[in-house]
Amino acid sequence: MGNEIEWFAEITPELRKWTGGKGGMLARMLQAGYPIPNGFIVFPQAFQGEKLKEKTWKEMIRYLEKLRKDYPNVSFAVRSSALSEDSALASFAGEFESVLEVQTNEDVLKALYVVHHSQYSERVRAYSAVKGFEEAHQMAIVVQIMVPSEISGVLFTADPITGNRSVMSGNFVFGLGEQLVSGKGNARVFSLFKPSGRYKGPKELLPYIKKLYWYASRLEKAMGEPQDIEWAIANGQLFFLQARPVTTLSPGNMDTFEWNDSLSGDFLWTNTNVGESISDVVTPLSWSIIRALDEEHNVIPGHYLMSGNICGRVYSNVSVPLSVFFAFGWNKKSILKKMSNVFGEIPDEIQIPIYPFSRKELIKIMLPKMLYAFKQTRKAMNLLPQHIKETAAWCTQTEELIGNVQSKEELITLWREQLWPKNIEAMWIALEGPSSKMQNFVRLKEKLEKWLGRDDASVLLSNLSGSTGLASLGPVVGISSVVKGEMSQEDYLLEYGHRGPHEFELSIPDPREEPSWLEKQIQETKKSGINVDDLLYKQREQNEVVWRRLEQRFPYKINKLKRVIAKISEGPHLREAVRSEWTRVFRLNRSFALKAGELIGIGEDVFFLYVDEILGWLAGGSVIEERISTRKVNYLKYKQLPAFPSIIRGRFEPLQWMEDPNRRVDYYDPYIPLDSSIHSEIIEGVAGAAGRIEGTVRVLRNPEDGHQLLPGEILVTSTTNVGWTPLFPKAAAIVTDIGAPLSHAAIVARELGIPAVVGCGNATTRMKTGDRVIVDGGQGIVLTR
Repeated sequence: MGNEIEWFAEITPELRKWTGGKGGMLARMLQAGYPIPNGFIVFPQAFQGEKLKEKTWKEMIRYLEKLRKDYPNVSFAVRSSALSEDSALASFAGEFESVLEVQTNEDVLKALYVVHHSQYSERVRAYSAVKGFEEAHQMAIVVQIMVPSEISGVLFTADPITGNRSVMSGNFVFGLGEQLVSGKGNARVFSLFKPSGRYKGPKELLPYIKKLYWYASRLEKAMGEPQDIEWAIANGQLFFLQARPVTTLSPGNMDTFEWNDSLSGDFLWTNTNVGESISDVVTPLSWSIIRALDEEHNVIPGHYLMSGNICGRVYSNVSVPLSVFFAFGWNKKSILKKMSNVFGEIPDEIQIPIYPFSRKELIKIMLPKMLYAFKQTRKAMNLLPQHIKETAAWCTQTEELIGNVQSKEELITLWREQLWPKNIEAMWIALEGPSSKMQNFVRLKEKLEKWLGRDDASVLLSNLSGSTGLASLGPVVGISSVVKGEMSQEDYLLEYGHRGPHEFELSIPDPREEPSWLEKQIQETKKSGINVDDLLYKQREQNEVVWRRLEQRFPYKINKLKRVIAKISEGPHLREAVRSEWTRVFRLNRSFALKAGELIGIGEDVFFLYVDEILGWLAGGSVIEERISTRKVNYLKYKQLPAFPSIIRGRFEPLQWMEDPNRRVDYYDPYIPLDSSIHSEIIEGVAGAAGRIEGTVRVLRNPEDGHQLLPGEILVTSTTNVGWTPLFPKAAAIVTDIGAPLSHAAIVARELGIPAVVGCGNATTRMKTGDRVIVDGGQGIVLTR
């Protein structure tokens, strides 16, 4: 690279890899028109070993003089910007050093070395180990104008504890912000409510709140995720000093396949529908293809219909579509009723989190995607008959082509020109092709239940297989036909071999690859003595009984009713047929993956790569192979977990949920309060980091006594600053007398997944070492025993 120093305004996308998280974000914001104090970035290459290069220092003096000329009487802030800092996975909040109020060139040089050397501190090593980073950190350094703050604050554009996207929460103090983030002073709290921007908080902030809300909202939309913003007021002007993702709302780490979409915010998730189709714990490859298809189909920002991933289990986000309907004024009760046909009933006691969409914003974002979806839906309708008729033959031909591929280039071309376009086509046809007919079916079903009663309506509508048969019934009937000698095993596998219990998990072979599967089904069918034809016949008899009864009651309406039911039966027939063909196409992705694994030389480890990684590797790139083994470990860990609740509201931590002997298995909602009446005494504080744990107290007066803290004990102290953080990994929970939810103690505790209750006032006097207590970080209380 050229210069080893560059102004914020001159940082290009190519240079951002050397700016670190903080420096890169400051540069992006300044270039986008946010109120950023001017400055420059010193890249890691400016240091040779541990010494700043002489030519770089001379260049830096020219930069400093330029700032002094443009801003008389200026002082500087010299701040860390490690390349791993302020990322979505780890903020390193306060872990590295910053030096403020620096004035002379000599002091700037000293400050540069202080910041540079802070990468080797004990607290950075401890934090890095917990977050899974290597100890070595490449360090860029930010030098910018020091703002003489009259008010200093922090603003989260979403609640960092609950994930509530409807409220921006913030704190501020008068003067510099160090006392705010250090937890040494109790800050003033305020809230901003989306999408109106309504303010609740001290009046001192009122003159600046409109601009603060506008810039914060704009930044969150631009970055596509909630932001943690440090800001200040100086001489009547608002400045943004720093912004980074709210790391506690990160769903996880793609590199390691540690992923939990429920952690990204306060949403309602369900697997009632999608869990039927995708019931396995998914491997990275399967999930990446499903997610790519979901994003192709999605018209609502942030909505995952079939690829929400909670520790390898696939869920649908129902909060987002409901929020869209509510934003346009649709009736909540009627929408929930309609959606219950797909997602089941939502228990009355669960409050549905609503995303704060505005109509104007939705129209702007959704209109282009809706036009695209309309075009794709119309195309799907036109292709539907041909698709059902020809897909089986196409899949057979394409599978042969994959098998004959000899080079990586051939395989990439086949994917891009044939297989992936067919994936998209099959998905659109499956999801939208039968939509209109299924809506008609649902409407008539509701009318029949009111008219005839639920039992009779069910009998009438359950006998829809007719002469052609439902595609989903085919495998069962097919096995019976094989048993009776009416169908060969080869014909069965050709017709139904793509169907099975693991259809959307590509790492698991389907019946075509496992002949023993069909043989086992045949033997089990024979052993059971059950005749499928007898069952179907019995159902038809019941159907006829209902029709005879209806004919006696409504002799003049019976013919019309038969025509209507025959017509609406097209909906389920069509849905099952296109679903079967989509599955047939999706299973071809396994053949593609196995061929890729063969060409790359990693075999079935290919299922632990994402599809874009496979394509990149085939194109001549590389993948860090160590990631494969890490992903395998996490995949196997997810497989060992028990089944999760079907409905999940909010941030769901499976391991914490498993440890609760009173946990519900039907749904999970942390906002339904726990019964604390059995506890004799409660210490109340502020929710710092969510989690509930029981343990033994260790009261410490200063961090030098940290050796007394045993692993798994609950750390209780008056206050904590960044000097305490090397102890945090040993602590089961943290309780402090002084502090706010946005202090370093709370920030780091949240990131490490350690429950924390801060600002208790008298925790160190009411508890003593050896006490057994329960810390409930989400509720902000400590229960003594």
